[in-house]
Amino acid sequence: MFGKLAADALGLSDIGSVIKPADYSKVDSDDYVMHEDNEKIYFLIKSKTDEYCFTNLALIHLDGTSAMSKKRTLRRYTYSANPISQVALETAGTVDLDVEIKFTIGPVALSIDINKKHIEEVKDLYKALIKISEITRENEITLEYARRSLDMASSTLQQIHKGDFNVVDQFDGLNKSAFNWLVNSHKQYRIKDFGSIFERYINN
Repeated sequence: MFGKLAADALGLSDIGSVIKPADYSKVDSDDYVMHEDNEKIYFLIKSKTDEYCFTNLALIHLDGTSAMSKKRTLRRYTYSANPISQVALETAGTVDLDVEIKFTIGPVALSIDINKKHIEEVKDLYKALIKISEITRENEITLEYARRSLDMASSTLQQIHKGDFNVVDQFDGLNKSAFNWLVNSHKQYRIKDFGSIFERYINN
């Protein structure tokens, strides 16, 4: 789809280039974006061997073995299940040809080399990833406080003397309320769609 001629035309090499939105439909990653579920590409880095496609829902990584092979390994990392952390940007020195953005998504550490002519676009991506990392971390802390609070309430109820009231009914009521409250909390604090963050920081 996005073969050697197109790659050469865009000046792609082993060092990644930032693909413009007008060319998103030409890259292989686009075939794996869940457009049916309103998934949208916000940032895309492509070299001759790899593609890093940042959507509102996930990072899609097409991992190539070599520029001469069409064989690809597709990996999809949803942000809700694979929190982003340890985001860093290494800018280019005087003789360097590339900048490097590093981050961990879930259990996987990634380091992406990008042509230094794209430094302004990469700065935008850096800010978006930093913000997503902060939001995910803060929400995880809030959820943990909520779980501890419920555990404490449940433990307290179990220690109350049975003759004081119907512990079984009270405990059952607490469990139902806790379940509903946790479901609502997860909807609020376990964000799946970060489109608004990408739209705030990405200026391509």
